Amino acid sequence: MSLPIRILRRPAALAASVAALFATAVSPAAADGSEQVVMRFETPKTYVMYNADQGASASNNGFPVPVFVERSKGGEPARNVRVVVDASGLGGVARLGEGGMCKAEGTIYTCEYGNLQNGDGESYNPLALLGVDGVEPGDSGTVTYTATADNAPTITGTTRMTVGGPTLTAPGQEKGVSGLAPGKSGNVTARLANNTRFPTEAGVALQVNVSEGLTLTALHSNCFYAGPAPTSAWCTFPTKAAAGAAYRASAPLVYTVTPPGRLTGEVTYTWSSPPARPADHTVRGTGAPLTLVRTAAQDFDDTHGRLGITTTVQVDYRPVTATVRGRVGDTVKVRLGLEDLGPGRVRGEEEQGRFEVVPPEGTTVTSIPYVFEGDGGKWACARPEKPGGAFVCEIGRDALYEARHEGGTTAIDFHIRIDRQVRGAEGTIRTYNPFDHTPANDVAAIPLDASPASPYRISTHPWAWTAGALVLVVLAAAYLRRRRRDAKPS
Repeated sequence: MSLPIRILRRPAALAASVAALFATAVSPAAADGSEQVVMRFETPKTYVMYNADQGASASNNGFPVPVFVERSKGGEPARNVRVVVDASGLGGVARLGEGGMCKAEGTIYTCEYGNLQNGDGESYNPLALLGVDGVEPGDSGTVTYTATADNAPTITGTTRMTVGGPTLTAPGQEKGVSGLAPGKSGNVTARLANNTRFPTEAGVALQVNVSEGLTLTALHSNCFYAGPAPTSAWCTFPTKAAAGAAYRASAPLVYTVTPPGRLTGEVTYTWSSPPARPADHTVRGTGAPLTLVRTAAQDFDDTHGRLGITTTVQVDYRPVTATVRGRVGDTVKVRLGLEDLGPGRVRGEEEQGRFEVVPPEGTTVTSIPYVFEGDGGKWACARPEKPGGAFVCEIGRDALYEARHEGGTTAIDFHIRIDRQVRGAEGTIRTYNPFDHTPANDVAAIPLDASPASPYRISTHPWAWTAGALVLVVLAAAYLRRRRRDAKPS
C-alpha cells in the first residue's frame, strides 16, 4: 500500500485538471470562545477523471482527499482521524479498480489518517479510477466524503467527477535553439491537433511553462501569468477545435534568458479542454489576444510540445596534471583531474563531462582507487579496451562523487608503476564537457621522470624473479659439480 502524503502548507494550486475553487468544509469555533480542534477538507469542487476519447483504457489514481487541522493557540492535534469516501455516485462514468490507498468495501473507502498535528495535514488518494466506453465530454458523477476525529466535529464534502476531453496532442520535441545569450529573447509557436471524434465544445486552454533561468513575456490579454516575472502562463481560446483538425497559435510565445543565465533551458506547453485556470496565474496580459489558426491536419501523438535551449554561458574545464616521478620498479601516486573555471555551473540532468588520461610510455596504471558511501573499488575510471588507450573518468559517476567539487578541482590519485626509462616520454590528460567553449586549455601533458632502479631493490617483476631463480639453479649446479670433483680420489 502506498504511503500518505504529508502536507506542511497549503498548496498554491492543484493540477491542471482541478478547478480553481476548493470545496472547503470547516466547523465553526465553539460558542463560548474556547479553543476547539477544527478540521477542513481542501478537495476540488470539480475533478477531471479522464478524457472521453480514452474510454475504457483510461486509469487515474491521482484524486486527492486532503484533510487539514486549523492552527489554534492550544496546539492540540486531531486524534484518530478517519475519512470515509463514498464513490457510489460514479456509476456509468467510471469503474473502480484496485490499488487505491484505502480499505475498500464495495464503493465505500475508509482511510485511516491517524493523528494530525495542529496546523498540519495529510492527504490520501483513495480511488483507483478506470474509464468507461461510450461516455461524452462533460458526463459526470459525484464523490462524497466524511472526516471524523475523537476530538473534533465531523466535516463533509462533495466533488463533481467529470469526463473531460477531447485529448489534444502536441508535436513533442521541437527543433532546439542554441547560442542564446543571457538577456536575449526567443520564441516558439504552439501547435495542437485534435485527433479524436469529439470537438472541444467548451473551448481550449494552453498551459506554458519555462524552466529555471527563463521567463515569459506577458503579452496577450487572453493569457494569465504567474507573477510579474512569470515562468508559467495559461491562455484560453473560445475556439471549438474540430474533430480531426489541427491549429497553431496566431503569434509566438516569447521567452527570455535571465542573467546571469543557465547553461540550458526548456519551454514546454500542453493543451486541454475544458479550460481550468490555475489559481496562482493572476497577472493578465495587456496586448492583443492570441487566437487559433487552423492548419493542415497533423499526426501529433505527444501530450507536450518541448523546445530545448542552449545558452552561450560556458563551463570552462582545465586539466590538473602532475609528473610521474620515481625509480624504475616504483609504483607512485599521481593526482590527475580537472579544474572547473566556470562561470556557469552544470546542474540537474545536464551532462557533467569527463577527463581522459593516456599514461606516459614506459608506465602502467595499476589502479585508480575510490571510496563511495563507505565502500570502495579499484577503478574509478573506465579502463581502455586496447593498450595505449585512454582511461575515461566521467565526472557524474558515483566513483568520483567524493572527489567532485563543483566550481573547484575534481582530482583523484592514479597509481602508476614505472616499468622503464623512456627519454622525453609524456602522457596526456584531456578535459571535455558540452558547455566548454574554450578548447585551447583542454589538453595538458603528463611527463615521465624515471630514474634507474635501485641496485639494492628487490624487484617485484615476474621476469626478474624468473631470472633470479635461473641464476640460483646454475650456481647450485656448478657448486655440486665442483664438490664431486673434489671428492674423487687422486
